[in-house]
Amino acid sequence: MANTTTSVSVAREPLLIGQTVVVIGGSAGIGLETARVGRSEGADIVLTGRDPKRLEEAARGLSARSSAAFDASDAAEVKRFFDELPAPIDHVLIAAYTRRSYGPMLDSSSEEVGQSVGRRVTQVLEIARHAAPKMRAGGTLLLTGGSERPFSREYGITAAAFSVLPPFTAALALELAPVRVNLIQAAFVDTALAASYFADETAVEARRDELRATLPIRRVVGPADIAALAVHLMTNTAITGATYDIDGGQRLID
Repeated sequence: MANTTTSVSVAREPLLIGQTVVVIGGSAGIGLETARVGRSEGADIVLTGRDPKRLEEAARGLSARSSAAFDASDAAEVKRFFDELPAPIDHVLIAAYTRRSYGPMLDSSSEEVGQSVGRRVTQVLEIARHAAPKMRAGGTLLLTGGSERPFSREYGITAAAFSVLPPFTAALALELAPVRVNLIQAAFVDTALAASYFADETAVEARRDELRATLPIRRVVGPADIAALAVHLMTNTAITGATYDIDGGQRLID
């Protein structure tokens, strides 16, 4: 008598059902994709961004609970936003673009370099101090950063700024406990923001081709890759103070 195997599809409960995810910088790119994945997992989404029109479109497409347009680098606006946001919230992703300085460090003043290196830290601190009192224990504050390796003399300041984030994340995790704090450090992620750093579309495509040929994963990292990791860090409550490199293995070949 032949044995037969029956395939049974088992439905699972959404991972973030009943939780609220706030995405700072959620109108495009990594922030928007993470919001989409969070929404698909049952979360209520609160979006923020600088561009009111783009933010409104994103919020409507996601059926977000609410949205607010402001510059996340403005401490007063950050405070106002969290003061007005109903509690409790569970997770906060900081995906907002922080303006960075480019060029050789020795061509800039010491004050300019110091401000550029510290800008992401001060932005996160303002968000953390106002978000944490409204967050449930076990929720997570998720930071995003970039490569700590300067690929040319033009990017020394940027690399230095990102290199500060791992120890800062660990220290903040101790201060905010039992709210968790984790960091996602990405290299090139194929977004409109990343493309804007290049001279034209030909240069962007050349970079994509280079990455496809050299990265161990043989493809370019996209926003969906970051979003998948972000949601994992939201749901795995044993992780705090950690830094995750998500670069397709670029650090192994540079």
